[in-house]
Amino acid sequence: MLRVREWLVMTETPEYDPATSASNAILAAFDFSTKLQGSRMHALPPCPQCHSTFTYEDAGMYICPECAHEWSAQTSAASEPAAKVYRDSAGNILQDGDTVTVIKDLKLKGGGGVVKMGTKVKNIRLVDADHDIDCKIDGFGAMSLKTEFVKKA
Repeated sequence: MLRVREWLVMTETPEYDPATSASNAILAAFDFSTKLQGSRMHALPPCPQCHSTFTYEDAGMYICPECAHEWSAQTSAASEPAAKVYRDSAGNILQDGDTVTVIKDLKLKGGGGVVKMGTKVKNIRLVDADHDIDCKIDGFGAMSLKTEFVKKA
């Protein structure tokens, strides 16, 4: 609490403005914290489990404050994400441009009909989404399929 005498001295001093002083102090603290964060933020990898960017390092271990996952710094540097391997219903590896066959009747959403079992799909494109294959089927047009409903031809 300010005493009355201190308050009078502060209000009589022409260069003292409480609003300006407080805002300058806040801005200085904010500038310092953002510079400090900016220098460290880009050097640390995101969490491999929850992909949070708020990781920090402690005694050679990286720690995620959001999910509490801990991993070693050496593991993080050595491991890079491996390319996803797409397999058909029989376990064969699929690649872009392959020809596949539909293994069961697939109803199309929106009342567009049914893709019959045995339909050949040429020149597939593998994508990283909920449906792994983008393709064009004659008579139906462009659509996405799951790898569990096709086999390599």
